[in-house]
Amino acid sequence: MPDLPRSRSPILLVDSIINFALGVLLLLFPRPVIEAVGIPGAENRFYPNILGAVLFGIGIALLLEWQHKQEGTSGLGLAGAIAINLCGAVVLAMWLLFGTLDLPLRGYVVLWVLAILLIGISTAEVRRARRSDIG
Repeated sequence: MPDLPRSRSPILLVDSIINFALGVLLLLFPRPVIEAVGIPGAENRFYPNILGAVLFGIGIALLLEWQHKQEGTSGLGLAGAIAINLCGAVVLAMWLLFGTLDLPLRGYVVLWVLAILLIGISTAEVRRARRSDIG
């Protein structure tokens, strides 16, 4: 018997819209976005580390999806979003706490807000997943 479709997660939709919008802005207007929010350019290891964290999170998400979906295509889902967000947020927070970033105050504020939002949305996603498993 085929699996029934799961209920749609509004949190997952919001998460995907945020990621898509930020990705498009950084793809189309990288320099103006970087200058507007005061985050560092690619002259140091910051972006390679963040990209590595996100790719690591995507790897975890793909592994989780592979373990739970043996056939068919369904995308990464909620567990994948949690893995990607937490990997990116933890590495970002480590950079902010221990890295040597030469940022204006607005850059630190924007990056801390981003790290807190990623951890917050991941927490909401974990809670929703637990409610779904229980109920």
